[in-house]
Amino acid sequence: QVQLVESGGGLVEPGGSLRLSCTASTNIFDFNDMGWYREAPGEQRELVAIIESGGVTTYADSVKGRFTIFRYGPENTVDLRMLALKPEDTAIYYCGARTLRNKYWGPGTQVTVSS
Repeated sequence: QVQLVESGGGLVEPGGSLRLSCTASTNIFDFNDMGWYREAPGEQRELVAIIESGGVTTYADSVKGRFTIFRYGPENTVDLRMLALKPEDTAIYYCGARTLRNKYWGPGTQVTVSS
């Protein structure tokens, strides 16, 4: 069973930065894509940033230029660097990974942007 474990969430002031990390229990290159999603209160889960097995990245328009996704193959880790955080970035951030047949999720980590 594939497991994804997130870390790095927390409370930060507007304009601040955070780095989220997701470690998989298997070789991340076995996934078609892997990345980050978020779910704000009362809203549906949305894609934030993903990286495909071939290295192509996709970002939500709302985070382009502020968030960057990184992949560390030897460590089976995908990180999300978040800069210039805004209150509207407040959400539970989930790591997700997809194969042809399955989608896996981590338990989530809370990110709160508030003064």
